Amino acid sequence: MAYVSSLGLWDMARPHLERLVEKTGESSSMAQLDGSDIVYVARVAVPKLIALRVDVGTRFPAMITSQGKVLLAALPPEEALKVIAEPSRSGLPEKERMPDGQILQILAQVREQGWALADEELAPGVRSISVGVADGEGVVRASMNVTVHAHETSVEKLVGEYLPLLRTAARETSADWAMYQSRPVKLIQ
Repeated sequence: MAYVSSLGLWDMARPHLERLVEKTGESSSMAQLDGSDIVYVARVAVPKLIALRVDVGTRFPAMITSQGKVLLAALPPEEALKVIAEPSRSGLPEKERMPDGQILQILAQVREQGWALADEELAPGVRSISVGVADGEGVVRASMNVTVHAHETSVEKLVGEYLPLLRTAARETSADWAMYQSRPVKLIQ
């Protein structure tokens, strides 16, 4: 929480995540890359019968999440491969790593389209879509998602209806983050 507080991300993301959840009726989160994992730094959840247990501080291997794919795609390709090669600290069993060429192809597609999808890669029934959130210098440092139950929400609905709303929320969060970072800093003498 100290890391999140130092950046002010939760305060900036909260109203945008809440509006997104209100419009979609689905849970939304924000995450950052930490080694080969994503770490949730903000979350607004809706009660669902079947839900993935996620709290601020939860870790998942980046490459099997939509948020992780967005964050990895923001890195230079060789750096992304080095990051993915690090052992996960999520506590989940390690899945077999796909070949580097396949990883780079996926990340190139994410980079080109500006969003990522994870369709039951993390867990059965869990589908999510993510976009990047940039800091004041325009560098993607976080990602924001909408998570749905795969049997309730199609990929078409996720991309066609929720992605535009998600992009708006991420763009507004990025703008707030840039404004926050540009504020004058008082020096204590």
